[in-house]
Amino acid sequence: MKRDRVTATELRARDERLMARCIELARQGEGHTAPNPLVGCVITDPDGDVVAEGYHRRLGGLHAEAEALAAVGGKAPGCTAYVNLEPCNHRKNRRTSPCAPALAEAGIARLVIGMGDPIRSHAGGARWLARHGVEVSRNVLRDQCADLNRAFVTWAKLGRPLVVLKAGITLDGKIATQTGQSQWITGPAARRDAHRLRHCHQAIMVGIGTVLADDPRLTVRGVRGGRDPVRIVVDSRLRTPPRALVLPQNSTSRARVIIATTQRAAAARQRRLEDAGAEVWRAGGGPEVNLTGLLGRLGNDEIISVMVEGGATLHSALLDADLADEIALYMAPFAVGGASLSWVRGRGIDALAEARRFRFDPPRQLGNDLLVVAKTRRIGR
Repeated sequence: MKRDRVTATELRARDERLMARCIELARQGEGHTAPNPLVGCVITDPDGDVVAEGYHRRLGGLHAEAEALAAVGGKAPGCTAYVNLEPCNHRKNRRTSPCAPALAEAGIARLVIGMGDPIRSHAGGARWLARHGVEVSRNVLRDQCADLNRAFVTWAKLGRPLVVLKAGITLDGKIATQTGQSQWITGPAARRDAHRLRHCHQAIMVGIGTVLADDPRLTVRGVRGGRDPVRIVVDSRLRTPPRALVLPQNSTSRARVIIATTQRAAAARQRRLEDAGAEVWRAGGGPEVNLTGLLGRLGNDEIISVMVEGGATLHSALLDADLADEIALYMAPFAVGGASLSWVRGRGIDALAEARRFRFDPPRQLGNDLLVVAKTRRIGR
């Protein structure tokens, strides 16, 4: 069907369908592109037929636009390019060549983008293409595109990583029985998906209580092509045992380990942990780790997403500080009751009007369990 025979309604429907395909392609890069965003690209010929697709596969690899253009030999006269994020047009500190000039040189006649680049120094590719005669359509499925790259947008706008609180819980919000038994609240399908979630985030964070109670490795297992995240322990007094499995000398993982502590922690304990391969970061002069300062330093280190796996004290501290952007709860279909430990404590609130508001994603069934994800509304707006 020729472009001049397509109605505005039909063109909009096609634009949304192909932008949805860009998002689908982009998701294939999850866990491999950070701190770069997730980007997919579709190129159609003048009749609207798809002739090439691409996505950003890994940090330092071809951008989505470059991969799609390579599939057509760098020639796309009169074609339309669909991209969920505005093509880049800057060369400073670039790992790859800018995409906007490449699209123009290929002969692209129309560009359809989902959202602009939130980093001001990177933005402007769409405007540059418009100045060079390319028709530009913006904000197609913008909310879905912003949601895809919540981590990148958070990092760009707030200078810190996206923070996701994750827990496996019972129907009444407990993470263990009153005797401390917690393995396993959720079933195999939920546990496998939790490892997928680890892979998708650049870093994983736990409190010292979790290390002392569970001695976790904090690695990714059972995920094809899975990548271990940076492992972070919030430990205000450096109580992490030198034999803890999370430490590099006790692990086969090559992922970094960061122990976040305070200025008050003993230097001798720091040396022991550094000898075990950990980086020790001091964040705050008070009795507790300054979480805002820690997240800011992680952002400066180009870590754009952190999944927090507990415990309840750390979850509560992040919620109280309004630093939690998402909550991911793997919910098992039973209750334990009593004084069992909940996934969050905190100081609580006096009035419902004080509660922090989230929005639900559609829940997902995982075996007998349910994954419930809630997100703040502040990202990508």
